[in-house]
Amino acid sequence: MELRAVVKQLKLRKEDVGGVAARVGAIGDHRVVAVYTGMGTELATRSTERLLDAMTPDRVVVVGITGAMEDDTPIGTMILPEVVVNSETGSEHRPAPLGGGTPRGTMWTTNVITPPAEVAELRAKGVVSLDMETAAIAESCEQRGIPWSVFRAISDRASDGSIDDELFHLSNQDGTPNPRAVARYFLRHPLRIPRLMSMGMDAKRATEVAAAAAIAAIRTVD
Repeated sequence: MELRAVVKQLKLRKEDVGGVAARVGAIGDHRVVAVYTGMGTELATRSTERLLDAMTPDRVVVVGITGAMEDDTPIGTMILPEVVVNSETGSEHRPAPLGGGTPRGTMWTTNVITPPAEVAELRAKGVVSLDMETAAIAESCEQRGIPWSVFRAISDRASDGSIDDELFHLSNQDGTPNPRAVARYFLRHPLRIPRLMSMGMDAKRATEVAAAAAIAAIRTVD
């Protein structure tokens, strides 16, 4: 879904880039190569390293969705963090400025569902949103001296009960649906189907907002 929004707005085409399956096109005079990383830091690192082995971009731009720490944050709100933290290692990564907007707060990269008991502590540390890949992508870029930026929009909220471990596992790590898990979930929770449809629409809207913001920012680059 996250890649699809970028592909649609830029009308990107499929192309093999040094052995990496990608979508390519342009924003003005800038060539664009877009790839989907998969879910989690391990797949994000692997996908980013493969791409950076195949080419040396002027900049890497992370585009996608993120979960809000505050329950009153509107769906579709753009998050431009000052710093991104890898929850597993504690490493901090600062995105390079791109386009307008004032960076604020911390984006927390984690591979697991954040327990409700930890939400208050993270808020106190200045964490404004949660994601699963950005810190890993940032680390790969920084090791090679490649600037990176991040544009993620709010698709859900960490403590409003919309996301739990069972729902999290409806998808495989490569982003494809897990048919068995989906079937079990619908059998156990048939009354939640409308909520899932609403969440899907929220996520789709957030991806479109993030893609549009990233594209607009890149257009400002000479």
